[in-house]
Amino acid sequence: MVKIRLRRVGKKKQPSYWVVVADARAPRDGRFIEVIGFYNPRTDPETVRIKEDRALHWLSVGAQPTEPVARLLKKQGTLARFERLKQGEPLEALLAEAEEAAQAAPEVSPKTRRELAISAAEEPAEEPAVEPEMEPVEVGEESEEGETEE
Repeated sequence: MVKIRLRRVGKKKQPSYWVVVADARAPRDGRFIEVIGFYNPRTDPETVRIKEDRALHWLSVGAQPTEPVARLLKKQGTLARFERLKQGEPLEALLAEAEEAAQAAPEVSPKTRRELAISAAEEPAEEPAVEPEMEPVEVGEESEEGETEE
C-alpha cells in the first residue's frame, strides 16, 4: 500500500517535514517514492506547500494520506478538489482553482512575522483603573484648622 505521509527533517528540537509518497512498509524517515511538499509547524502561521497536481495524481491512483497529511490537505482544500475530480470535473480547472487560492493568500515572510511579534510586545497593555490618590500630608505641617499634625 502507498501512503502520503510526513518525513521528519531538520535539526534536533527544530522539526520540519517533507510530505512524501512512500510505501507503507518503509521507515518513517526512510525510502520514499516522491517528495510532493513541505510542512513547517514552527512558523506562525504554519508553512504548508504541497504540489496540488502531484497530490491529486497520487490520491487518484490509490495512495492513502495519513491523519496529519489528511488534515493538511483538507485545510488546503485538496481533498475537496479530489472529491470533485472523482465526480468528473476536469483536472485543469481544479488545478487553476488551486493556483488562484494559493495566489490569494500571500505568505508573510519570517522577517515580517518577527517585526509584527515585536511590535505587539511593545504596545502597552491597557492600564488598570487607578483609584484617586489622597493628597499626602507631611507631618509637622499645619492643617486648615491651624493644628499641627503628628
